[in-house]
Amino acid sequence: MGSPITSSINHLRLKHPSNPSTFNIEETNQQLHDQDAIQIVKWAVEQFGDGLVMTTSFGIQSAVMLHLVTQIVPNIPVVWVDTGYLPAKTYIFADELTQRLNLNLKVYQSPISPARMEALYGRLWAQNDVESLNRYDQIRKVEPMQRALEELKATAWLTGLRSSQTEHRKTLDVVSLQGAIYKVLPILNWSSKAVYDYLIAHNLPYHPLFDEGYVTVGDWHSSRPLMATDENERDTRFKGLKQECGIHLPQNMDESASFNSSSL
Repeated sequence: MGSPITSSINHLRLKHPSNPSTFNIEETNQQLHDQDAIQIVKWAVEQFGDGLVMTTSFGIQSAVMLHLVTQIVPNIPVVWVDTGYLPAKTYIFADELTQRLNLNLKVYQSPISPARMEALYGRLWAQNDVESLNRYDQIRKVEPMQRALEELKATAWLTGLRSSQTEHRKTLDVVSLQGAIYKVLPILNWSSKAVYDYLIAHNLPYHPLFDEGYVTVGDWHSSRPLMATDENERDTRFKGLKQECGIHLPQNMDESASFNSSSL
């Protein structure tokens, strides 16, 4: 497991990103396997330079990645996909963290407003089938994320996925390709305790809904507190019908074509 302890590094971002084709993913994963999170982030900055962005959901433990990364590259673009359906406490938490960490926040939303989507398709999250949930996620999450990566000319993104969170995430490597974009996961192998220890060590806040029993939080209509009968923390999302919103899943043929036809 990578160490959760950061240093006081405060490097400027590189101006000229390296050619991503100059490294081998398999060999790189072997080299980074035993490196701590700081070294993984430094490698990503050196490799991708201004092509590197990071994403956040302003979820329960998002302060960890936001603090860890911005200690190394303070002005990295931080992409936040705002669905328009987040809990009020998430918006307040996001504002407080943005000010505290001086984030270079880039907010992206669907071009279809919540009211328009509901008029055209109904309340997709309430239709109790995976197809409707997937349509919701494509409109409110996946499309804005793809657009963000394209507009920011990203070649790679840092994200705080951890292998213990979902079955899909257990299969991930520290560095991988999703479509035409590299993903780098500095805290992939961190335990929940390591995350908690980092929050305490750096006096960072967790999402206020944690105190109400939430262990993961997304939209208000598809998140709930953990119950004794839940087998996995992700059972509290999407009514237990699925574990992923789509942003971190391999692209289907149409989405891959969208990525490959862009300037990414």
